[in-house]
Amino acid sequence: MKFRVLFLFLVFSSSMYSQENQLKTDSISSEKEKSISLKLDLVSRYLWRGQCWGGDYVALQPTIEYAITPKLTLGFWGTTNFKSDYFYPDETTFYKGYQEIDFYATYQLNDFLQVQLWDYYWPSVNRVDGVDNRFFNYGNDGVKTVDAILYFDFSEGYKYPFNATISTLVAGNDYQYDNNGENPKQNYTTYFELGYTLTLFQKSLIKTLQGIELDPFIGAVINNKAAYYNYADYDEVSFCNMGIKATKEIDLGKGISMPLSLNFVHNGAKNNTETFGKNFLVVGISFNY
Repeated sequence: MKFRVLFLFLVFSSSMYSQENQLKTDSISSEKEKSISLKLDLVSRYLWRGQCWGGDYVALQPTIEYAITPKLTLGFWGTTNFKSDYFYPDETTFYKGYQEIDFYATYQLNDFLQVQLWDYYWPSVNRVDGVDNRFFNYGNDGVKTVDAILYFDFSEGYKYPFNATISTLVAGNDYQYDNNGENPKQNYTTYFELGYTLTLFQKSLIKTLQGIELDPFIGAVINNKAAYYNYADYDEVSFCNMGIKATKEIDLGKGISMPLSLNFVHNGAKNNTETFGKNFLVVGISFNY
């Protein structure tokens, strides 16, 4: 009898140990699979907070993220429209060619608040007088800026799926000048954005319609005296980024998804929107792994 009890105990213990090891293995494997994320976006034009960079040209935008811990992530993002001309032939419209390389870090403080730090690098596609394209130049003739962001996201597990962004430029070429164009000082340009997420047709019999997301948003820059937001008002609060984005994600299998997006943006600034206009429609296709 004692032998049978001992035998059953050993079998049970072995089974539990195997299951525990398997769970640990699955967990480690899952963490390894999720430690690196890859994304490739193809958009009909590049818009950032209501600012059009690079004109009406298709842009390619890769993203690479590495999760150091479940809360801490490092990332790289870039964009290019493959144009090499800095001005149009009449030299009245800027930035026909545009490129940008960003490095960033994010830290998840809790289930709804994330801290982000972005290092923007936007070198001109060819040499321009008075512009220094060196990577580590954060001065007033450089093309580097550092953005500190608080991102609130209540889209999961909360009754009201709001999200909010508070962004302040804390270093780099974000300077305001006196009336004589002298004595540059850091401006700390700050941007606020509020968004909401709606998921439509969750119970639809038509699979194509299931899970379409609508994200209305409104964003404003409040102290644009350094004119960092070129296509916004400089002397008052400027609602430069208002619109709605529709997204439908398609699962391609093997951990790959393909979100399709249609984004309408209205720049409500009173001034400085003449170059590209106020209304934009951006079509996008992405591949995520």
